[in-house]
This record gives sequence, structure tokens and C-alpha cells, in this order.
Amino acid sequence: MTMNNDVTLPRLSVLDSTIAYREAGSAEAPVTLFLHGNPTSSYIWRNIIPHVAPVARCIAPDLIGFGQSGKPDIAYRFADHVRYLDTFLEAAGLTSAYLVAQDWGTALAFHLAARRPDFVRGLAFMEFIRPMPTWDDFHQLPAAREIFCTFRTPGEGETLILEDNVFIERVLPGSVVRKLSDEEMAAYRAPFPTPQSRRPIWRFPNELPIAGRPADVVAALEQAHAALASSHYPKLLFVGDPGALVSPAFADCFARTLHDCRVVRLGAGTHYLQEDHPEAIGRTLAGWIAATSREGRDAA
Repeated sequence: MTMNNDVTLPRLSVLDSTIAYREAGSAEAPVTLFLHGNPTSSYIWRNIIPHVAPVARCIAPDLIGFGQSGKPDIAYRFADHVRYLDTFLEAAGLTSAYLVAQDWGTALAFHLAARRPDFVRGLAFMEFIRPMPTWDDFHQLPAAREIFCTFRTPGEGETLILEDNVFIERVLPGSVVRKLSDEEMAAYRAPFPTPQSRRPIWRFPNELPIAGRPADVVAALEQAHAALASSHYPKLLFVGDPGALVSPAFADCFARTLHDCRVVRLGAGTHYLQEDHPEAIGRTLAGWIAATSREGRDAA
């Protein structure tokens, strides 16, 4: 079950640019909003959305600077993504949704949920971003920690990401268990043909909230995680083995700090779990959304 990967996506005018998005399912169904991370796009949800569309109106935007969305002349800081996503939701007329997120999409989802708890019908997340006191808390692999430190080193990070395109050519395929096809790699390369076009990719590693920096992102996500811990909407936490940012053991411990959070173990996987387990993720989401929506109607 696969979505057409090659279509030109519809776009909405958002601030000084445009946001592209994938959409599937009935307009009468509850909305499910899919939020991707770095350096991907809504394309990463292509094999998951068809499983969810029978029970939800699925909307998966390309974050500003990614996929088929525009690339305005902005810094691409976390606050910029918040601003563009908020405006997209307003332009799309979305007032409530189930949130499904991975990587930086989780930071955006947590931040949105903290500010607008009435918007969130449920939250499903994986390989999530959180404030990390030290670099040892960042990634399970020392080699990954080392390269991300280099990404944040002035001059060296720009060379690796902007010039050598290592995030697309090495980090992405190296964080998927199966081998991505030539067609899939071409789809991921397409939005980033030049060094200048890759600046949104470069910015995200520099925004990771590690060891107190950058201070504004750390503060925003500390508040978002505090709100997450006190929230009562239903949650699903998908985890791969061994995972990258989130191990199975860490997922279990983290879920115990939340209300109504179920851990779903997917099996072998590291960071881009959507590429290794689309059917399991999609079918689990569909069942969870259908059951949660029924419970909401029964309660009403």
C-alpha cells in the first residue's frame, strides 16, 4: 500500500512563502497531522498515510525549507518553524488533530500541544527531541555524537552539510536498516540540489537542545516537556531496537512519566522508523485513532 511519490503537492501561501502538503482521507473524518524531521519531508509518511486515511483526514506538510515547500531567506531556527507551522494550520483551517511526529516534528508537536492543548486529540511520536543535559544524553552511538558535534563546529559543519551533503548521503541512509532504493534517495535529494538549498538541513543540528545551548530552544522545550508530562490526552510512543535518540529501555521509562502513554515496539530500527516499519506504524495508528475517536463520541 503506497502513495504516489511523484505528484506535485498542493501548496498554501504562508507568510512570505508557501507550504506544500500531502492530504488523503475524508474531509469529514478527524484530522491527523503528520510532522517530519531533518532532512526529510512529508515523503517519509508516504507508506503510512494509506493505512490511516480510511479513519482520518491525513495532512502532512513539508516544513518550510524542506520537500516542496518554499525556501524563504530566513534563519530556519526552531522559532521560525513554529511560526510557519502555526500560520499553515490557520490557513488550512485546522482546529484540532491527532499529532503524529518524528525527530524535529516531535519538538514542534510538543510545543504546539503545550500552547494549544485544546488542539490535540492524541499524540503519537517516535525518536523524539528533548532537552539533553550533556552530549552523552544525545545519541546512543559515540560516532554519531562526534559527527553532530562537528556539525555544530563553525566552518566544519557547513563544509560537511552544505558542500558534502553528508546529511542526505550518509546520515539518512545510515539511519535506516533496509537499503533505500535509488528512487527513494532521488526523492530525498531533490529538494537540496545546491549548498544554499541545504541551509535548512544545516540549521537543525545547531538547534539541538544539548548542554544548555541554544538557550532559547532549551527553554522552549523544557516548557513543552513539562506540559507533556501533565497532559491527559492519549499517547503512543513508537520505538525501534536499538533506536538512535530513544532506546527501548528509555522509551519504557519515559512512558511511565506520562499519562495514558502506550509503548509500541517495532523491532529492528534506528532513527527513521517510518522507512523500516510503515505498515506496523500505519496499522497501529489507524486502530488507535479509530478507538480513541469512538471513545470520544461515546463520552460526548
